[in-house]
Amino acid sequence: MTRSFFITGTDTAVGKTLAACALLQAAARAGYRAAGYKPVASGCEITPEGPRNCDALALMANGNMLLAYNQVNPLAFIEATSPHLASQDEGRSITIADLSAGLRVLETAADWLVIEGAGGWFTPLGKNLSYADWVISEKLPVILVVGIKIGCINHALLNARAVHQAGLPLVGWIASHLSAATHRSEDYLTALRDRLQEPLLGEIPWLSARGNKPLLAHYLDFSLLEAYHKD
Repeated sequence: MTRSFFITGTDTAVGKTLAACALLQAAARAGYRAAGYKPVASGCEITPEGPRNCDALALMANGNMLLAYNQVNPLAFIEATSPHLASQDEGRSITIADLSAGLRVLETAADWLVIEGAGGWFTPLGKNLSYADWVISEKLPVILVVGIKIGCINHALLNARAVHQAGLPLVGWIASHLSAATHRSEDYLTALRDRLQEPLLGEIPWLSARGNKPLLAHYLDFSLLEAYHKD
């Protein structure tokens, strides 16, 4: 049975990809066939092979399976903007069926899937469709990446409440430091631990060059995720 987790964040650019790569590394080290899935990516470079998104490429580099790019990122849009705007400009709509079709393909090959969203929990994918709608339809367990900065306590609590209200399990959260020295970061972390009922899965420090990192898995307590699936 494939174990799947959906990665969302308290905002855009809070370290979702870095956290997803850490989870993939940890799963691969534990002996799982680990694959990343970024169904929708807006903000791609044009290459001879087609549009390529740096987040999707990072997922491919940190899993341990040989996959085609379009298996990891089936819906790639050029402009770095909200997916509903990018898809509208390119005349390609996004549907729940599109996202689920790619997920079904990966479920036949991988036994540990890390699914990275775009933006935040309610990022719109179309006029009447948000990312949350798809996650709810798939009943995916959720991991919240919290960008540690002023305002993160409120943002994290709002996101946690939204996931709970959707009837989905919030498995845990990952703290992502967005700068070398965030003012009162330890106080923010203490407040989050006191207020979020879910466990802190790991704390990723600020990494000056945010590319592929060989030791990201060390920042996570992977045993908490394995224990979750044994319940």
